[in-house]
Amino acid sequence: MLLSGRGSNFQAIVEAQLPIDIVAVISNRPQAAGLAYARERGLTAVAFDHTQHPDRAAFDVLLADEIERHRPDLVVLAGYMRILSPAFIARFEGRLLNIHPSLLPMFPGLKTHERALEEGVKIHGCTVHFVTAQLDHGPIVVQAAVPVHADDTPATLAARVLTQEHLIYPQAIRWFAEGRLVNMHGRVNLKGDLTSQSVLSTGT
Repeated sequence: MLLSGRGSNFQAIVEAQLPIDIVAVISNRPQAAGLAYARERGLTAVAFDHTQHPDRAAFDVLLADEIERHRPDLVVLAGYMRILSPAFIARFEGRLLNIHPSLLPMFPGLKTHERALEEGVKIHGCTVHFVTAQLDHGPIVVQAAVPVHADDTPATLAARVLTQEHLIYPQAIRWFAEGRLVNMHGRVNLKGDLTSQSVLSTGT
């Protein structure tokens, strides 16, 4: 589990009581609140300050080596706020999961809620996807949609989306743990569900 801040998605994953063992929680910020939450629950929590390393590539080698020391089946980005190098992604491709606060492929990158309001979209949401070298464009596992209200601000819209993030991220991890995710030619389907290419959850 990788995080950079308070780790609200990480907390939602822990509280979902999934059939998984969280072998380590790692942050690039030693003061990240998510590390304290992990330690309170007896989880291994490790911090590497990225500002103490000469460049992104060097830091990512250190990070990847630490991850592999714990031998995880899945690496979950739970609010990890750094772009990962292509070499790092290649080491974990197919078992590197992220959640993004938009309905990808719309609004990749930052300030998704501000951009959604500026564009006047009526539906916004979030996406769980496998990470590839192309930023925020990996195979989609599950999405959740929420309506955009006329009086929304970026903060109110973000809060509505975050509620859905806390639902679909644990669900995606559960499917992975159960061996139900089938990635064929860049499209993820659920084993045993032949009715759809993806699963859409709608919030209020």
